[in-house]
Amino acid sequence: MDKLNTFFEKHGLKIIAILLVLTYSKSCSMDSELTLLKKATRINTEVMKKTIKIEGLRSELRMIQATDRKLIDVNRQNQIEIEIKTLEAVN
Repeated sequence: MDKLNTFFEKHGLKIIAILLVLTYSKSCSMDSELTLLKKATRINTEVMKKTIKIEGLRSELRMIQATDRKLIDVNRQNQIEIEIKTLEAVN
């Protein structure tokens, strides 16, 4: 027991300093991993929003095509097709 006390008296501060450095380096790497994860999540969210918008426009187009055609419906069909093309061109 006396040897252990002597060891910690001589090397205790060094051990604490090393543990603090290791803890700090581990927390920094966790922060960078979280940043990468947040970035990937944001990108996936943007892709999903665009996909949902495109599919909504396509279903609206199918609904218009299934009903009686009027001039207003034809104009809206053209607008929808243009919107879909611009959204897909961004990819």
